[in-house]
Amino acid sequence: MPRDETEIKLKVAHPRAVKLRILELGFVISAPRHLERNFLFDFADMRLRKSSSVIRLRCEGRRSLLTFKGPPVGSASYKIRREIETEVEDGERLREMLEGIGLREVFCYEKFRTTYTPKPGSTTGAGLVVFDQTPIGNFLELEGPKRWIDATARHLGFSRRDYVTASYVSLYLTRCQEEGTKPGSMVFDSGK
Repeated sequence: MPRDETEIKLKVAHPRAVKLRILELGFVISAPRHLERNFLFDFADMRLRKSSSVIRLRCEGRRSLLTFKGPPVGSASYKIRREIETEVEDGERLREMLEGIGLREVFCYEKFRTTYTPKPGSTTGAGLVVFDQTPIGNFLELEGPKRWIDATARHLGFSRRDYVTASYVSLYLTRCQEEGTKPGSMVFDSGK
């Protein structure tokens, strides 16, 4: 079922302190730290990218999710977009199907993700907090109603000027440009 997703990212300088604060606020870990591999697909003419839309195949262990994200709705402070997501039984077979209809993988990014949800009976509201360790740094993602995002960010020690609405792809490309490096995929270096 399609839904509008509202979220922000927050750059995290002190991961241990932020994780402790999340727990102090009444959240519990609902999905322990795990590796996510995300594959973005597009047509040869890049029509999805040009329309600011995304087809993503996410693989996390044996679980695979296919997601379509529509273009962002105009908002200066929040990233709001239509999202349709479904779990798929076989990510590799789905990849073959996507390629069979003319889509091709255009980008891959990895992250270690920990998901937090409100403790049953808590007053933290109905939102989702995730902590992402990526090759370009650590981030929190807050997903939920705007008021909940603002209150949760404030309780975590952030203000609206800290909000990041760019995608990981955009953040990665900006980092490559700043460092003068050629973009590739945003993956962890297995040689380290």
